[in-house]
Amino acid sequence: MLYDIRLHLHYDYDSPAQGGRHLIRVAPISILNVQRVIAAAVTCDPKPDRETNFHDFFGNSVTTISYNNAHDHFDVRLAARVMVEDIHAPADLSPTLDGLKADIARLWSVQPESPHHFLAASQRVRPDGEITAYARKSIHGSHSVLSMAMALCLAINRDFDYDPKATDVQTSPNEAFALKKGVCQDFAHIMIAGLRGLGIPAGYVSGFLRTNPPPGKPRLEGADAMHAWVRVWCGQHAGWIEFDPTNAMIAGADHISIGHGRDYADISPIVGVLKTSGKHETSQSVDVLRVE
Repeated sequence: MLYDIRLHLHYDYDSPAQGGRHLIRVAPISILNVQRVIAAAVTCDPKPDRETNFHDFFGNSVTTISYNNAHDHFDVRLAARVMVEDIHAPADLSPTLDGLKADIARLWSVQPESPHHFLAASQRVRPDGEITAYARKSIHGSHSVLSMAMALCLAINRDFDYDPKATDVQTSPNEAFALKKGVCQDFAHIMIAGLRGLGIPAGYVSGFLRTNPPPGKPRLEGADAMHAWVRVWCGQHAGWIEFDPTNAMIAGADHISIGHGRDYADISPIVGVLKTSGKHETSQSVDVLRVE
């Protein structure tokens, strides 16, 4: 599948902002046998006084910018063309939970793809007894790691309501779990917490999801959104497999990855500091267009 992606993040400040320093992670990455970035460009308005680019520990593309002068607005735009492979659902080559523990024990690598980085608590996902108990109940009757991950993915989709007004970007997994409501970020964090509680390595994926309008309805400009899902290490033979609890599915050709980390904190679209006063307004629009 060939896609053109357009992203626009907009910020309006009540008072001019000064001394802005930001890390931006919105550009998709190339992943061997999964997706290939043909072209990508990140632009900012106002034009930054300084801009650099690098790849972080997990291989995510990062743009760093800084401003010396005051500005009353800030825009980030992404334009990209990405080829995503239409991969069939993977065969279940994953071990049992005991077999997974043995696979992890035999693995000494601490490279970015190592499952060891995705087992312990991270900045936004901490151990939670209630979430672990829920995960253990949800996987009852599943024998392989892949089937366990799928069972938890389906359970979250069944038991939680999608409600953009129920949570915000700072909501913790245990708060969203108590509400039984949230958005893709919350569902991803809950699934990660549950799997790690069982001893299954799991991480956070940020990206884009192509959405299809209802039959007979035109596609709305900017209707697509940034999305989040979960990657699970299913043993040495199956490797990393991605699950989308918001949509009760294994991630497929409509999922375009920006990158991944241990949780949202590792791959948030923009983080930084600035000096201002008053409030600020934000808006986001995304278009994911399939190129025929």
